Amino acid sequence: MPSNSEFAGTWDIDPAHTRIGFSARHAMVTKVRGAFNEVSGYAILDPENPSASEIEVRVQLASIDTRNQQRDEHLRSADFFDVEHHPEMIFHATGIDEIEENNYVVVGELTIRGVSRPLTIPLQLVGLERDQTGALRAGLEGTRRIDRREWGVEWNTRLDSGGMLVSEKITLEFELSLIKREG
Repeated sequence: MPSNSEFAGTWDIDPAHTRIGFSARHAMVTKVRGAFNEVSGYAILDPENPSASEIEVRVQLASIDTRNQQRDEHLRSADFFDVEHHPEMIFHATGIDEIEENNYVVVGELTIRGVSRPLTIPLQLVGLERDQTGALRAGLEGTRRIDRREWGVEWNTRLDSGGMLVSEKITLEFELSLIKREG
């Protein structure tokens, strides 16, 4: 476990080494995976007083990338994210608890399409190291399943079998690289 003095402080998300991704069932038989290529944010961590911690992650929804241009355009449309009116997905956390060594629960609010709902995300501290430039980096990873309909992302098409084209349950994937503000 990192020392509290190492972990405490203000951190910035390194967008070049951070991935906010997702997976969803398509036609009930395969998974579509994607990610958002534009992510920014910060974390203010206080291990001595977790309720004083704060995290904000901002995702530019137009940066969605599923390796299929037609699908990406549909996901940007009013059927799904409506990026023209709601360009960002924002997660704002106001509490972090260490549930066991290097495993945390982050409690906050996720906003998609102007709908804000509480969300708890489990994250594991993968490592805390100095990089080749001397910057202190933290790596955190986690996943969380959500029902997209709770955020107003409801478009779907019924299949001949009776199932749905796009699953309602989406797995969000977090691979965060944070750089500590020092000096």
